[in-house]
Amino acid sequence: MPLLDFAVVILYLAFSLWFGRRLRGGDGVRDYFLTGRQAPWWAIMASIVATETSTVTVISVPGYAFAGDLTFLQLAFGYVVGRLLVAAFLLPAFFSRDLLSVYQLLTERMGRGLGRAAAVVFLATRNIADGLRLFATAVVLAAMVTVAAESTNTAAPSETLVLGLAIAAIAAVTLAYTWLGGMRAVIWMDVVQLGLYLAGALAAVTILVGRLPDGLAGAWVAASMAGKLTLFDFAWDLTRDYTFWSGVIGGAVFTAATHGADQMFVQRYLCSRSLREARLALGLSGVFVLAQFALFLAIGLLLWAFYETVAPPGALESITTAGALQADQVFPRFLMMHLPTGLRGLVLAAILAAAMSTLSSSLNSSAASTIGDFYLARFRSPDDDARLLWTSRMTTLVWALAQVCVALLAIRLSQRVIDDVLRVQFFAGGLMLGLFVLSTMRTPPAARAGVAGLAVGVAVLLAVTLFTALSWQWYVLVGAIATVGAGALAQRAVQREGLA
Repeated sequence: MPLLDFAVVILYLAFSLWFGRRLRGGDGVRDYFLTGRQAPWWAIMASIVATETSTVTVISVPGYAFAGDLTFLQLAFGYVVGRLLVAAFLLPAFFSRDLLSVYQLLTERMGRGLGRAAAVVFLATRNIADGLRLFATAVVLAAMVTVAAESTNTAAPSETLVLGLAIAAIAAVTLAYTWLGGMRAVIWMDVVQLGLYLAGALAAVTILVGRLPDGLAGAWVAASMAGKLTLFDFAWDLTRDYTFWSGVIGGAVFTAATHGADQMFVQRYLCSRSLREARLALGLSGVFVLAQFALFLAIGLLLWAFYETVAPPGALESITTAGALQADQVFPRFLMMHLPTGLRGLVLAAILAAAMSTLSSSLNSSAASTIGDFYLARFRSPDDDARLLWTSRMTTLVWALAQVCVALLAIRLSQRVIDDVLRVQFFAGGLMLGLFVLSTMRTPPAARAGVAGLAVGVAVLLAVTLFTALSWQWYVLVGAIATVGAGALAQRAVQREGLA
């Protein structure tokens, strides 16, 4: 890679370390995990957006529009609706208690066993998924190094070596500023990283528009004639992904699960100064995500116009496998082949930023759940603040190592494993949302009724997954309904048993 590009990436990594050290806050655990509840709403909003935007999002959403149309945006409309539901019905319950982990609410309302079970589900699915996101980022960087080598007729280094080094470097820097600054560093680095990857995206748009002979207007006309501007698909087919109904309804319920029952997001609201500011941050983050997805989809359309009208025939042959174009690799390839030196380094740094914003949040929230749901539950007055803070940092290190192990193991696996893990998150999301809905009832069910609801939810989702063609975008809704319905019925049976 040209020295200037390399220097830009190194400068970004060095800045991350310096920034994390500068933001090192107080010595208490609640300051480390919750910023002492002093974070402004706009920073929390930016952190929410950056956290749910990973490298996979940055490259896959343009790939979706490149190969198809704009119907992905229907899912973002659902994301807005889901946030409003969380703000209205779940946030008050979080702010009425002194929580370190959201699963402490389940423990308080439905018993320690159920609360810990929910925490285990979160820790397992979150760290497997984010370990694979770490791997996905390394794959993109390795592909870019290969393209750079091809363009300069230089022998490319071993892909396994590049992947391993990329995984280690990303994880080490992310761990360093998360270790030093805790949630304060995570939130403020998210603000920086959001600005960086959006600047990279806008730079790519500028370059693309400048390369098209008829500019933005010409790309719009060509995409319209090719049927690529389709936004809404009102077909009522439960087996199809990205219809209006699966996008808006499925997306709303999925967001209610992730943003209402996932420690990684709830921890951000608990950093807010008040319930009102938390609601403002959460609601506006949905509008921001909608606009962001529209930007990424626009990049996909511009890429399609570029390779249809400007690029020479066969320009994408190297990313075609068995006659099928790998759409997710189109954007990274364009960046490496057509961006000028220096700007290319900025975009590489932006891709790192998108990954690190998610990974840092994952590490801090995993440590918070471990301390809140397991360590403090066992040792009511475990240590002084300094020792407990050290334990929290060591827990962060343990989860970082776990994610690195997942990423290294994934080198030997197909990249399609990422899709499989995301399906697991959809699978688990409905169960978690169902438990939280049960816990917020005026009279929450007994622990065994909650367990019964969880068991039925798992059974129903397994049956749906194995024996039906239902779109995965409906899994959260099905899981939540099954869990809530079975839990409520089981509670009635418990009450009858008590009266008998």
